[in-house]
Amino acid sequence: MPRPDQEPFRYPLRWRVMDMAEAALDLLWPRRFAAATGWLMVLPALLLVGLLVAGMVEIADNSLRVLDRSTFRLSEDYTLANYRTVMESATYGGVILRSVWAAALTVVFTLVLAFPFAYLLVRTPRAWVRKTLLVVLFLPFFIGQVVRAYGLLIILGTKGVVNQGFGLVGIEPVRLLFNFPAVVFGEVQYMLPFAVLMLAPALTAIPQETETAAGSLGANWIRVMWHVTLPMAKPGLVGAGLVVGTLTLTDFAIPAMLGGGSQDFIANAIYDQFFRTADQGLGAALALLLVALGSVFAGVVIAVFGAGTLGMGARK
Repeated sequence: MPRPDQEPFRYPLRWRVMDMAEAALDLLWPRRFAAATGWLMVLPALLLVGLLVAGMVEIADNSLRVLDRSTFRLSEDYTLANYRTVMESATYGGVILRSVWAAALTVVFTLVLAFPFAYLLVRTPRAWVRKTLLVVLFLPFFIGQVVRAYGLLIILGTKGVVNQGFGLVGIEPVRLLFNFPAVVFGEVQYMLPFAVLMLAPALTAIPQETETAAGSLGANWIRVMWHVTLPMAKPGLVGAGLVVGTLTLTDFAIPAMLGGGSQDFIANAIYDQFFRTADQGLGAALALLLVALGSVFAGVVIAVFGAGTLGMGARK
């Protein structure tokens, strides 16, 4: 019993609210259904995946129908004509090779630039340096892809900052936009934060004492980096390369803005078929081909290197 000088205990209102919520939950989801709680939690994700699968089925159906130019409707009969058009066209072959080559270059350049950034972010002992790097890392996410690409148009244009700098030293303006290198440069600039975010956890998991021990045994920093840090950071490199490669392969905005239409990529070709020529059948065939390319790329990377930081059993 409470002492006379003590106030009586009052049941907090938030506890009452929680009790009411628990009672309502027991009515909606009895305890005997507890074994299926996990499935209930994953149900929204399953619904989203189901919508994706339904959309892919519809795209696959459209890819087997040819556009009737007289009515601009897809034919009722199934045919592989759209796939034959893609396979026999030198134009689409060049688009596919260009897209794959751009994705490969973007992966290489992005990892080369992202690794030192992530390493400094993880290893720096100064808090202000780490905070500054974090701000620099996350700031591009608040700007948006289109705005960043537009900024590159201003910087790399004929009268942009770079060409103005060239003019100060007597160099004539150089065409830096609307070509393949401009697209790769834009993709690297866009993918760099994603790669850093994938690499940072892998580098954090490497004990700094391991590098210190290698140095105490006589290895210089180059040998430590090559024989210790890089091999132990392989899961992060694999994961970052996989994410950067697939995102670059399917990107639309940067090739459209920095390529200027002269360097068509597969995502832009799909857009043209769907929204410019209204050939949904051919666009669907190209879309399925893009899905196949991304799946093959991911499958090869996972089979050869392991799944990296994607949590699917990376090889040591």
